[in-house]
Amino acid sequence: VQLQASGGGLVQTGGSLRLSCAGSGRSFSRDVMAWFRQAPGKEREFVADITWSGGSTYYADSVRGRFTISRDNAKNTVYLQMNSLKPEDTAVYYCAADRSRPTAEASGYDYWGQGTQVTVSS
Repeated sequence: VQLQASGGGLVQTGGSLRLSCAGSGRSFSRDVMAWFRQAPGKEREFVADITWSGGSTYYADSVRGRFTISRDNAKNTVYLQMNSLKPEDTAVYYCAADRSRPTAEASGYDYWGQGTQVTVSS
């Protein structure tokens, strides 16, 4: 069972990136999916989550209105569209999955992807 994150890269301030997280080994269609990020020297922080149906999403205040989380259960994949990027968005972004209720706590997720680096230049 694996989550594979991709789509990171280097972008200028104000630019956009779309991250993907593909699940393998089992279906994640009944899991809550989430994105977290970790900047150098800082703790891992919650970015966004989405329920299994995609009917409910939740965002950290720092990204609300700029980022959009979505999922395609047929592809076993969750996405994070990031617009109006800022230098403070620079971090390694991780996807996570769990079959319990949505939570902004990293401890609430059993499955983690390997992370993808996002760097926003000023």
